[in-house]
Amino acid sequence: MFNRSSGVLMHISSLPGKYGIGNLGKSARNFADRLADMGFSAWQILPIGPTDAFNSPYASLSAFAGNPAFIDPEQLYADGLLTAEELKACEVDSPYRADYAGVYKWLMPTLRKAFSRADEELMKKVHSFARRSHWLPDYALFRALKEKDPETLWNEWEDGLKLRKKSALAKAKKELAEDVDFYCFVQYQFYTQWTEMKKYVNSKGISLIGDMPIYLSLDSADIWANPELFDLDEDMCQKSCAGVPPDYFSQEGQRWGNPLYDWDAMKKDGYGWWIRRIENSLKLYDAVRIDHFRGFSSYWEVPGDKSAKFGKWRKGPGMDLFKALNEAHPGAAIIAEDLGDIDDDVRRLVKDSGFPGMAVLEFAFIEDGDNVHLPHNHTKNTVAYTGTHDNDTLMGWLWSDSQHRQYGLDYCGFEGDWGQGGPESSVIRSFVRTLWRSGAILTVLPIQDLCGFGGDCRMNMPGVADGNWSFRVTEEALDRIDAGWIRGMTELYRRKNPLLK
Repeated sequence: MFNRSSGVLMHISSLPGKYGIGNLGKSARNFADRLADMGFSAWQILPIGPTDAFNSPYASLSAFAGNPAFIDPEQLYADGLLTAEELKACEVDSPYRADYAGVYKWLMPTLRKAFSRADEELMKKVHSFARRSHWLPDYALFRALKEKDPETLWNEWEDGLKLRKKSALAKAKKELAEDVDFYCFVQYQFYTQWTEMKKYVNSKGISLIGDMPIYLSLDSADIWANPELFDLDEDMCQKSCAGVPPDYFSQEGQRWGNPLYDWDAMKKDGYGWWIRRIENSLKLYDAVRIDHFRGFSSYWEVPGDKSAKFGKWRKGPGMDLFKALNEAHPGAAIIAEDLGDIDDDVRRLVKDSGFPGMAVLEFAFIEDGDNVHLPHNHTKNTVAYTGTHDNDTLMGWLWSDSQHRQYGLDYCGFEGDWGQGGPESSVIRSFVRTLWRSGAILTVLPIQDLCGFGGDCRMNMPGVADGNWSFRVTEEALDRIDAGWIRGMTELYRRKNPLLK
């Protein structure tokens, strides 16, 4: 499936640019050029769906749709859909953070203007795309309905729409035809730009690794369109929700709030929804990481409105699901995110699936004993990270975790001033070298660690709703990376290979 190789973790939103958030335009292509120059083979991103009110990519309105905020307005201008003045109005001066509020001021009004200029030929392409995309008609109608009353959840709509009665749906489609076309137009633009971006990235020898959240937001098009596949009552309300028990990140556990799947109903359907979801992801990406993989073995069910610590384990679909996926998509390049509260059943599922699991260097030194995250324990079928989007940066961890810091320094053979950050940080290089020489098939560095940034640049603080997902990197910071050094490490430890066999 994978060759011995290396990559960088950075979300699209973190790319540099002048429009308040990273997008699929020239900055994405420039970043691919940089990755190729440094000898990397993979670019891993976070989920790309439309986000919730807290801008979390792990609580999307759709399992299939793309985030409109990633559409490059410069391409819309090049296509004659925006004027120069309208393009200029999209600029947001926020080089270090994704300014979601600033982006949302221009985003939809600008996309509406572009839509108003779509001619008949373009709309034929949009409609053709909608017919080929099984999920898009429901998603576009859902968004059109939500636009009328953004604050109301779909399970609070009038019964005809909530229960998807044919007459109510037909009426809504007729009354909201223009808005439905608009949301189809937006997804056509996203997917068209994504396809062109991916083609360029691949041409540089870089494979894209996507990220698939295991769960969806209740207020999503997929749950509205397929309520029978989720654990809902007759009023379309949740009986319970997803979460995790107390762990390293939170002593209270985490109550995520996402609806749980009705796995019995999924099985009766032959896991069709999941197969279509994987199929769509394999078109978008060259490989895909499935988040919270342990939830397929058993998942933490949190009852009612109780705290996560009052939850209990429930049995998941296990290999039954992955046998069906393998029949539909044999040899799919999937990474199993097997972090958290792991037991023998999860380990067996990862092994039986054949997917590589994950190891995180920061966890190597905070967990007791000879644990799986220590590089000398990495098996070949492992994807190893210094940290993920949920971890502190490596420099931030060194400064904040005085209890385990010395163990990490000793393990990596580092002596000297560990407090110096930046792209030429000797302590960061020591940790990178230790990870790169491990037996893991793929090693991945968050862009923050490649730049030597501190804890103020971490992407997410688990269990905290506000203030996350906004980190951005500047072109100047990328220029300061010592491309020659990292390329040397990649060549020395035989990681300069294509990601996929």
